[in-house]
Formats: sequence, structure tokens, C-alpha cells
Amino acid sequence: MEYNMKSMKAEEFINDAEILETIQYAEENKNNIALVDEILEKARKLKGISHREASVLLACENEEKVKEIYDLAEQIKKDFYGNRIVLFAPLYLSNYCVNGCLYCPYHLKNKHIPRKKLTQEEVAKEVIALQDMGHKRLAIEAGEDPVNNPIEYILDCIKTIYSIKHKNGAIRRVNVNIAATTVENYTKLKDAGIGTYILFQETYHKKNYEILHPTGPKHDYDYHTEAMDRAMEGGIDDVGIGVLFGLDNYKYEFAGLLMHAEHLEAVHGVGPHTISVPRVKPADDIDPTEFDNSLSDDMFCKIAACIRIAVPYTGMIISTRETPEVRAKIIRLGVSQISGGSRTSVGGYAEAERPHDTEQFDVSDNRTLDEVVNWLMRTGYIPSFCTACYREGRTGDRFMSLCKSGQIQNCCHPNALMTLKEFLIDYASEDTRRIGEEMIEKEIGNIPKEKVQQIVRERLVKIENGDRDFRFWGRFMSLNETPSGERIHIGFFGVRNAGKSSLVNRITNQQMSLVSDVKGTTADAVKKAMELLPLGPVVIIDTAGIDDEGTLGELRVKATLEILKSCDIAVLVTENEELQQAEGELLSLIENRRIPYITVHNK
Repeated sequence: MEYNMKSMKAEEFINDAEILETIQYAEENKNNIALVDEILEKARKLKGISHREASVLLACENEEKVKEIYDLAEQIKKDFYGNRIVLFAPLYLSNYCVNGCLYCPYHLKNKHIPRKKLTQEEVAKEVIALQDMGHKRLAIEAGEDPVNNPIEYILDCIKTIYSIKHKNGAIRRVNVNIAATTVENYTKLKDAGIGTYILFQETYHKKNYEILHPTGPKHDYDYHTEAMDRAMEGGIDDVGIGVLFGLDNYKYEFAGLLMHAEHLEAVHGVGPHTISVPRVKPADDIDPTEFDNSLSDDMFCKIAACIRIAVPYTGMIISTRETPEVRAKIIRLGVSQISGGSRTSVGGYAEAERPHDTEQFDVSDNRTLDEVVNWLMRTGYIPSFCTACYREGRTGDRFMSLCKSGQIQNCCHPNALMTLKEFLIDYASEDTRRIGEEMIEKEIGNIPKEKVQQIVRERLVKIENGDRDFRFWGRFMSLNETPSGERIHIGFFGVRNAGKSSLVNRITNQQMSLVSDVKGTTADAVKKAMELLPLGPVVIIDTAGIDDEGTLGELRVKATLEILKSCDIAVLVTENEELQQAEGELLSLIENRRIPYITVHNK
């Protein structure tokens, strides 16, 4: 099989021969300083680099160049995500599983681990405990078992999680990490309001994958590897990928991981929302020394740095599998999300003592969420509990277009400060609150626009007084709060029945205007406030036909011309390349007023 990143077949977009050739190419060029410099120069343009180019950087042994790689990774992370670190917690719902994965204690043949599945009442208790810690974002996890953990159970759990509002707490984003499933089930997850769908590949080496998954539905390499394409087809446009480093050669996994990201970008126009970098860790019935592909801390950090350079826009996640020391080292090299106060048992947050009998892996960072928040701030990072992008509909290509342009920071920085303020008031220790208040005051000054600084200060006062859940978007405010006068007004103009309303409905993805073959269906202007990337908050205006007739028709034309005066952008919708008289007159008027416009030839 030949390598084809646009193929929908797993063995073509994750092509074994291409990976082996990439590893060989990287080995041959690891000391080719001229090539390394060329790749680094390309990476500085913040457009990413290919899996082959990234593999050369990973193989590079020149100490000076390795330092450049680390420095560049750190700078790219700052350029895209600033000094913010998003916090989340995993919530394990059930460890029932029918698979035979050799590296996971939940495998079917493990008869001495207790099997447990949370009831909806228990889920609610866990959520309250997590809210009382200060969490706003969860990643729910469950073993693959169609009898004990059907999709209906997962959907019920999501509904329960979102329904719990304890004191000032709320879970505002639920990410889902469950086994590969069908397009229909992915659509159900999307409709349930999930954030990101996460699925680790475990290993991209097909032969080794099948050995590591000897039994159960997960044995099917192709079905598992092609899951993200089905998720996209089902409407989920934020997906998270990752491998379990230690199961196979790290060079192979690194190349495969980046090829998967390239495939998603090439086919769907949007790469992975997140990339996770877990390593095999001890657990019940699991000894990591049985896997002979262990990874040193230094190489682990180098992998993270090279991923950040190769896929600059993606969020990178490091969990409590790693020690505080490793997390401190790797976080500056590109990580943008970390878990805090985690428990990897089924449930466990509602219990005073950490349960170990149902843990999926040993937790190496046992600090509380408050201690993690305190540590982040002392090392210069803003702990963020923000979930605004997901809730404002900024997912998939809408998120990526802003992230790649750097505009995402215009709202993420203020949002991080406001969610941190919520945490400080509601959940933080005295010392953490003191450090946090100092950080907020300092970071407000780093917001470029004075108007935004002013709004942030006003909202911080409101948070002090008990209000919650403010979020920014657009030039200054959230989509729902931006006054009409501050939005970009985009008017759609044309003769009757030119297709204006159909085009407007397509752009807004709503039945905003009535559509009919009868001329003059749109009698009065119809307005819709929405978000249109990369512009931000806009007002879309569908107008009456400029060739309307009769006494009422003349009034409608007059109203349409009045609307033109308030438009920042005009869209002239025509049926033919040759303009009708009314269209030509309108175009002259638009040009005379120097209104930016485009002409759309419809039908």
C-alpha cells in the first residue's frame, strides 16, 4: 500500500513503509545542521512542519540545536496559548471492559480487580465533589462493554453531569474518552453537548497493536484508527489523539502520531484539538518493565517539544501519570492542559481517602487542585478554568482559524483571569488566593486594549459580588453581550428571487429567512446576530429586493437603501454575470460610499 494522507483507509494514511522511511531519513540527517536550520526556520513561521521534518528534529543530537528546539517550542506555545494552563480532571465511570489489552488493568482476564460502575446518583455525588474542588471541565472515561457501558449509559452520565449546579459550581465542559464507536453514536455524543472526543491510538504499529489487543473489539486496528473520521462524520469537530509511549518504538509512534494529525487536517480541514502524551505506568496486574520500549524523561520532553513545533495550534495534555518534577520540566515545552487533583479509580472523589482498588494507573502527582493552582502561579502560569470556546460554538475549524491567526488570545487571556478569580473566591486556600490576586492584577496590565482591561475590572468586581460565568468574545465582549453597534454589519442585497435568502440561511446555518419561488418573499429586512470567523460578532441582514414594485415595493426599496448606510460590508447577490439595471445602480451606490463588497453569482 502507498502512503496517502487523504485516504480514509488506516493503512494508507498511517503507512508502515512511510514511517520506516521517515525514521531512516531522520537517522541519516540527524547531524545535517544545514537541514536542521532549514526546518527550524520553516517552523518559526508558525505553520507547522511535516512528520519527516519533525522526525529529523527529534533525532538531532547537536546540543546547541536541541536547545534551539526547546526554545522554539516554548516560544510557539506562548505565541498560540500565552502563559495559560487549562485545568481538568478525569472521571472514571466504569471499569467493566470486554477487551484484552495487555497494558491495562481493566482487561477482561483480570479477575482480582473489583468491577464497578457508577449509578447516576453516584455520578452526581462525584460531580459535587469535583465542583467543590473547583473543577469546571471533566474528561469522562469508561471501559468498552456494550452490556454494562452502552452509549445510553454514557449519555445519561453526561446529562447528569451537566445538570448538577452545586453552590457556585458547574461543570461547563464534558470531554469524552470512550472506545471507538459508530457514526450514529458519535452524533448522539455531539447532540449531548460534549466538548472533545478523545481516543488514544495506544500504538500505530499495526502488528504490535494486534498483539497488545489479542481479544475484544479493540483488536480491530483499522476500526480503531479510523474512529476520528467517523467522529467527524458524526458532527464532532473537536477530537483528541495520542499514543501510549512505551508500547512501541518512540520514533515510530512519533511519526505515526503526526501523520494522523496531517490526515485529519488534509481530509477534514481541521487537525486534532488536543494531543496527549501519556507513558505506560504501573497498575494492578501491569508491570511497565514488561514493555521494552520505555522512554527516558529527557526524550519524553524532547518529543513534547517536537510535537509543539510540528503542530503549533493543537492543545497538548500531560496528566498526573507524570511526577511533579517531570510536569514542571515538560510544561514549558508546549503543554497547554494538565489534570489536577486527579483520581483514576472508578469514582473516588466523593471519598476522603484515595481508593486504589479500581485505579487504571498509579497517580504520580498526588497534589490537590489548590496545590497545583498555587504551583502554576508561582512558576508564572495562569491557571485557567475557561470553557468559553466550546460554549460559544468555537469548535473545529472555527476554533482553529482563530488559534492559527493568534486571535484566540484576545479572549482567552481575559477569560482565564475571570475563571481564576472565581476559583480564588470559591475554593482557594488563603495563600493561593493571595498569590492569585497579585497575578490577576499584574496580568490585567498585559491586556493590550484599555477597553478590555476596563471591562475585566468591572467583571471582577461583579464576581466578588457573587456573579459568575462571564466570558469574552469578538473584539471586546462575548457574542451574547456585544452591542449591535459594535458588531460588523453585513448586508445581503439583490433583486427579488436572486437567492439572497437561501444564501443567508446557508451562512447562518439556520432558517433565518423564508425561501420561495415567489418574488418578494422577503418583505422586510431580517437581522441575525451571530459569530462569523475570523471577523467575530456580526449582524447578518437579509434585505428586500431592490427591484420591488408598487407602492409598498417602493417603501421596501427605500428601507433597503437605508440599511445600506449602516453596513460595513455589502454582498450583492446576482443571478447572472451581467448586472440588471437595478443591480448596476446599487453597485454604483456601494462604490460611491466606499463600502467593501463582494458579488456572488447565484443559481
